[in-house]
Amino acid sequence: MIDVTEKVNQWDVPNTGMVKVGVVGLGFMGVTHIKAYRQIPDARVGAICDTGNVPADGDLSGIGGNIGDGTPLRLDMSKIAVYRDLKDLLADPSIDLVDLCVPTRVHAELAVMSLRAGKHVLCEKPLARTADQAREIVAAATAARGYLLPAMCMRFWPEWLWLKHAIDRDAFGKVLAARFRRVCEPPSWSRETYLDGGQSGGALLDLHIHDSDFVQFCFGRPRAVYSRGLSLFSGEVDYIVTQYQVDSGAVVTAEGGWIMSEGFGFSMSYTVTFESATADYELSRGRDALRLFEKGRDARTIACDPGDGYLGELRHMVGAIRHGHPPTLVTPADAASAVEICEAEGRSVRSGRVVSL
Repeated sequence: MIDVTEKVNQWDVPNTGMVKVGVVGLGFMGVTHIKAYRQIPDARVGAICDTGNVPADGDLSGIGGNIGDGTPLRLDMSKIAVYRDLKDLLADPSIDLVDLCVPTRVHAELAVMSLRAGKHVLCEKPLARTADQAREIVAAATAARGYLLPAMCMRFWPEWLWLKHAIDRDAFGKVLAARFRRVCEPPSWSRETYLDGGQSGGALLDLHIHDSDFVQFCFGRPRAVYSRGLSLFSGEVDYIVTQYQVDSGAVVTAEGGWIMSEGFGFSMSYTVTFESATADYELSRGRDALRLFEKGRDARTIACDPGDGYLGELRHMVGAIRHGHPPTLVTPADAASAVEICEAEGRSVRSGRVVSL
């Protein structure tokens, strides 16, 4: 049994070979994934596909987003093939894994194309713009030779994975209440995509989906949702607060949105109260991000493995490919379910009613 008050190391991958990766999309998330692959001995970025101009000198330091360490990135482009069209990358027999870091509106088209080409595929969240499209991807993955990993990174974030283990191991008794929060300023990058709700799905589908998925990861698929929210920028839901009805009877809520004023930055947190302890995570606390308040003991910081969910999910996928078994911590069906939950939350916002799933 894992001691949930100690480090959780879930993703060690033996250095027994090399997975060659083609990263599609050279925006914030594409650069984030490239940085993570450089920390995985069994993986190497062998190709980049982007319809824009890939810097000939490999300097990607000017690309950033709402999270990450801001470390400059410069690639040796003499060792990386550059493609403008995904079809050309898919024709490259040296590429094992296609990593899709592209706008949500093209996830379904490119994921299905890549799976049918026989490649392993990692697709950024949300799996698709609509639940119908997500189910199309699930069907393609079921029939494919390669594996599909939806990049629901919170399932791999060390402090969040610690929480999942604590719940599963009944470490502190049953969960009485859980509150998740993920809020930030409006995206300052790729605004023409993110702030067009028809393409991105607004903050509901691009940001809040992390917590909707984590709720189902910890408590099972909710029976129903009740949500309040508003649209400010995108034409879709940009801020939301949801109550989830879960089988355990715990009071579970999540807040998400990108309506915060300039200078607020990005914040993600959770507070989960068990029968005999409260776990509180706040990203901005750095090394003290995860604090545990347990009956009969002094409050303490829980030290989890270094790294983040991006590194965790990519290690998980590389390990699955090397060992010849599908990824297990998140499945295509899980990711489709997360889109379905968010669509139910959107219907609840519009109707003012509880929506069953």
